[in-house]
Amino acid sequence: MPTRQDTLRGLLTRHGKDAELADALIRIDNVVQNWRRQMHKRELGHRATRALGLDMDMAQIDVLFAIANPSLPSDLNADDETMVSTVADRLYIDPSRASRLVAEMVNSGYARRAVSQRDARRTILELTPAGEAVIDAVRGYKWLLLSEFFSSWSADDVAAFVPLLERYSSWINSSEVAEEKFADEIDELAQSIEQARTETPSSSKSG
Repeated sequence: MPTRQDTLRGLLTRHGKDAELADALIRIDNVVQNWRRQMHKRELGHRATRALGLDMDMAQIDVLFAIANPSLPSDLNADDETMVSTVADRLYIDPSRASRLVAEMVNSGYARRAVSQRDARRTILELTPAGEAVIDAVRGYKWLLLSEFFSSWSADDVAAFVPLLERYSSWINSSEVAEEKFADEIDELAQSIEQARTETPSSSKSG
């Protein structure tokens, strides 16, 4: 009886992807799923807050990072003044939740509201020295641990890994094009779900 991986491998090979690529994609997907579960738990972040003695939850830490000037030149908002709406956009959360979290950080002394230099009617957000210290300490903690891990890699491995990771992380931006290309195949996959639902006995559905 074919395994689920055999079924996926067959799907890919039917559409012109060789077996080696199919096997590699299965391995990549397994790694990414495990990575996503670990990131959801935020274990590294929780360890950092404990080690640094921070009485803050991860949502509050995230807000401080969102208020901080982005360090990556690829960030579209890198030169923009930070407002509550900017925090909401960067964290992909509802503006009302962003507003509440920002207020918590302001009341705790980690952030402050200021007047925009571009538009006096606009209120912007800045980190206080305490907020900057939190950001620097959390980043320092993470980079120390990352440096220890990657120090066992060769320089060639690191040089190859970083651009490939950046390249992989951008694939979601082109996934809509691939979705259009495989519209018929994706429709077949959707139909297979409906067919399986139809064939599933009612007792199984309710049990």
